[in-house]
Amino acid sequence: MAATLRDVTTYDLKLAAPLAAGFILFFVTPLVILLALSFQTDPQGGHYGLTQYVAFLGDSFSLGVLGSTLWLGVKVTVLTLLLGYPVAWLHQRSPAWARGLIMLLVLLPLLTSVVVRTFAWVVILGRQGIVNATLAWIGLIDTPLKLLYTEGGVVVALAQVQMPLMVLPIITALSRIDPNFADASSVLGAGHWRTFRKVILPLSLPGIVAGCLLTYAAAITAFITQSLIGGGQMLFMPMYIYQQASTLQNWPFAAAISIVFLVSVLVVVSIFNALGRLSRGYANA
Repeated sequence: MAATLRDVTTYDLKLAAPLAAGFILFFVTPLVILLALSFQTDPQGGHYGLTQYVAFLGDSFSLGVLGSTLWLGVKVTVLTLLLGYPVAWLHQRSPAWARGLIMLLVLLPLLTSVVVRTFAWVVILGRQGIVNATLAWIGLIDTPLKLLYTEGGVVVALAQVQMPLMVLPIITALSRIDPNFADASSVLGAGHWRTFRKVILPLSLPGIVAGCLLTYAAAITAFITQSLIGGGQMLFMPMYIYQQASTLQNWPFAAAISIVFLVSVLVVVSIFNALGRLSRGYANA
């Protein structure tokens, strides 16, 4: 009797049970607890209602912190894209030995602790840091510029920290583009810039959208970098939540802030996902 062959492409759903249990235990359950906590009207937990959400949505200061955090993510994402796309383009146009070097430089931040990288930026942007020392040596400034504890410093530091999240998806998208497309465009009379604008850029849109999604989500939740580079002069949502929970011990309000922040991020992620579907359809057209 011939042996029955098993289809190796199908698996028993029971194999996913440990993963599902871990997901429920370590993600769904804490999220449900956080949601329940956000409905408490006071820290003692005697009553439940929408008091914390009304307090947040009715407070112009809290809404300002949320808006500044979301806008910070936009600025970091745009800067990272402007700096990261040329790096990904250079990686694809370089010989094999140079590609390895570029990839090492791209991945190097991921091999270093975020705390170490952030403290390095504290030294670089300080009044006696490399930037001010260089500008003074050239003669462009007489007194040190205030670069640390500014929003510009936070944007630059976050862009460098999150750079791999932007570059790697774009490299993947560029590597999937058939080189014959660019050759065909050149044969038809298009120059390098027109070929890039009409052929390469549209085909790399899925990688751009993926990189922007990862960079944005990581930038607005980067508690350490925002706190160390921004100092106490700027307040963003991660630090705001920390202050309410740890300093003021107002856990229900901190939970409500977290839920509002989570929903806001999910809305932005949904927009990026919609753009990603449109870009894939455009690239495949």
